[in-house]
Amino acid sequence: MKSAPLRRGVSAVALVAAVILASCETGPSKAELEAQRLAELAARQPPPISLNQGVAEAASIYVAFLREAQTIQPGGFADAESIQAAIRKGAAYDPAQLSRGLIAYGSIIALQSPEFVAGVRQFAIDPVQRQQMVAQIVADPAYAATLPGADAAAGLISDTIGKDALAMRAIAEAVEQDAYTVQARNDPRRRWAVAHIQNREVRLESAKTLSAATMLPSADESAQLFAAANSGTGLAVTPSRKSPPYTPAVTRSLAIAALAALGSAGDEARANTDALSIEPNNEFCLNMSKLMLFQCLAASRPSYEDMFCLGRHVARDLASCATQATSITTITVGDPEETGTPPPPAQTPVQVTLTPTPVPAPTQSPAQSPVSPTVSLNTASPSSR
Repeated sequence: MKSAPLRRGVSAVALVAAVILASCETGPSKAELEAQRLAELAARQPPPISLNQGVAEAASIYVAFLREAQTIQPGGFADAESIQAAIRKGAAYDPAQLSRGLIAYGSIIALQSPEFVAGVRQFAIDPVQRQQMVAQIVADPAYAATLPGADAAAGLISDTIGKDALAMRAIAEAVEQDAYTVQARNDPRRRWAVAHIQNREVRLESAKTLSAATMLPSADESAQLFAAANSGTGLAVTPSRKSPPYTPAVTRSLAIAALAALGSAGDEARANTDALSIEPNNEFCLNMSKLMLFQCLAASRPSYEDMFCLGRHVARDLASCATQATSITTITVGDPEETGTPPPPAQTPVQVTLTPTPVPAPTQSPAQSPVSPTVSLNTASPSSR
């Protein structure tokens, strides 16, 4: 006859076995199944869009400078000092920083294209494929131009920055024309416009000093651009398409945007985005424009000649360099036909010619300057921000 403790042990084992069998029959709980479903769904989603603050800050430098440059308008030159103030405003940029800012701005513009973002993100679901694409874009930025929707993103970049260029070119034509108007005998400004500039060497050195100063990012524009990049909305862009081939600057903008769409342009990837924002040909154009400005100021004597330097080698050259950055075409920085100097060898698919430019014959007054998307980005007054 079995003892009572042995019977109680057998009963406990039977109870545990019954519980195990019951759990096998019912399977995982609803909470466990839901957690498993959510985990599988998360594994099939790409990481969130991510663009680091450094790109937004670089873009803000371009946006803020263009906003200031586009306030240069003829008719506001009431005296010789107003011309010098405009020259100081237009000369206050570092070519390398402005070039990087343009490319950074282009990447944020590209992220406003839902077609491009969706086209890139479909390849980010598989972690292995995502890493392979990131590596390929970093090694060869031109790969980003082959991704779905690249033509839509490139169209946005070219159209938006192209409108900035048109606005600056209209300002250039108006300022250059005013350099003739101010010389007319019936223009009340003639008296000071034809007088020789005082302290010419000082004003030239001032322009050189401003050109060498480090440009600081704008906090307001940085915040707005950062939000626009990571949300895909917020910039006033017009849908447009542009077929390849693309300029190196546009290609690099697309590459940074593609990395962001893959979730691989955050703070941990700043080294990659910084490297992709450097484009030597665009920097070359802006550097040579500065040299031409200095040469023009060194040769200028009366104020109306400084006015012409402002129109030609600040406003017009900024427009020309922006056009070179976004469009494969032949442009001229300066005017070689005025001196007969042959153009130098092309540095990029866009031929850039830089030569001294004496004042040409008067032309008709241009139409009123259009408002660019970059200026529209900054419609709020500083006091309201």
